[in-house]
Amino acid sequence: MTQQGVRWTADQVLALAPDAASRKAGSKLGAAGPWSEAGSSDEGTVWGLCKGSGSKPYQTVVDIADASGPAYTCSCPSRKFPCKHALGLLLLWAGGDAAVPPGRAPDWAEQWIAGRKKRAQDKRPEAAAGSAAGSGDPEAARRRAERRAERVTAGATELEQRLADLLRGGMASAEQAGYGLWEETAARMVDAQAPGLAARVRELGAIPASGPGWPVRLLEECALLHLLDQGWLRRDRLPDGLAATVRSRVGLPAAPDGPSTRDRWLVLAQYDTTDAKLTTRRIWLYGEGSGRTCLLLSYGAAGRAPEQALPVGLVLEAEVAVYPGAGQPRAALGERFAPPVPAAIRPPGDTTARAIARYGEALRDDPWLDAVPVTLDRVVPTPDGDSWQLADADGDGALPLAPAARSRPGLWRLVALSGGAPVKVFGECGHRGFTPLTAWPEGAGEAVSLC
Repeated sequence: MTQQGVRWTADQVLALAPDAASRKAGSKLGAAGPWSEAGSSDEGTVWGLCKGSGSKPYQTVVDIADASGPAYTCSCPSRKFPCKHALGLLLLWAGGDAAVPPGRAPDWAEQWIAGRKKRAQDKRPEAAAGSAAGSGDPEAARRRAERRAERVTAGATELEQRLADLLRGGMASAEQAGYGLWEETAARMVDAQAPGLAARVRELGAIPASGPGWPVRLLEECALLHLLDQGWLRRDRLPDGLAATVRSRVGLPAAPDGPSTRDRWLVLAQYDTTDAKLTTRRIWLYGEGSGRTCLLLSYGAAGRAPEQALPVGLVLEAEVAVYPGAGQPRAALGERFAPPVPAAIRPPGDTTARAIARYGEALRDDPWLDAVPVTLDRVVPTPDGDSWQLADADGDGALPLAPAARSRPGLWRLVALSGGAPVKVFGECGHRGFTPLTAWPEGAGEAVSLC
């Protein structure tokens, strides 16, 4: 399928932006003024020269049909991915053929396109060789796994002792000890090759400074951490699905298992979270035929967005393989059979009461789960004192918005989209409340990203 007849909306383009500043800067470059020699091909490539502050324009190329989402290159010095010039070029392309007509790529764009094709071809035999090498010595792999399991067990045993010391000394001792105690404990978990335990320990360190009621919150999180420790130490007694969930929560790597599912996948939402070392991108997909909601995770170094990006609201035909674990939504994107295209697909919705019940059911399989993906049907954003909630238009139920969601611009986009009328909303429902990520108006209408 060619890309010439497929035009994204401005919202779908801007959903690829790594941050608000890039979104704003890219929007300013979405007009024809700064661009020259812009064009596009039937193979899904868009190119153009963008006038900058120097004498030489920036050369920008975007491959829209890339297997893992749009791929970009630009001669500008920006470290953001995509840069504002790539976003501006895509916005220009989304406007129609007048500004970005079909044509033959110039030499500077063709060199990048040809290089990508060659690298893709070179990777195929390398991947096959790597797979063969990886399966060539299963006994060595088994010994490595056993040694790591021993280190994780030692770390979990040490962590149990530290939690016991904390409870024996009283919660007040956590506030007096400061963050250093937790950072040192987290470092010990890293040494034990248990990054999942380390991350949870670091989260404990911030709770004493989180305001009134912190001792209760600290006790709750300590209890969950203790449960995870005990799950690891007794993993041989757990059902296979729960044991796989425990291994994942502790931080052991896993590969997708079972057969892949080929489907038409609607891109429900995409958003990034960052810390001092890592940028994590979450992409939610909904399968039209399977009815399954899956989560794609990708990572980038601090300050750099991950390369995988998919435009919200479009549909791609692809294979998806799920990771092991009881009720885990995480999946890996496999072979894609066509580039993303617009389609009138919307996920089925639930009431707010059913959304809460789904989260409760999911906790039976994964007690450490923060939230589950949920689509709410016919809800209205409504003020609730100093907060907001999503109220059922046809019932008495309501879900409060999570504290973080109330401070995002997406809330006001949701309110404006609704205008007091019911809307369909996809988001994450958990113990902190509901975080809206994407919304659709009643009847026909494009998806609106709220991230």
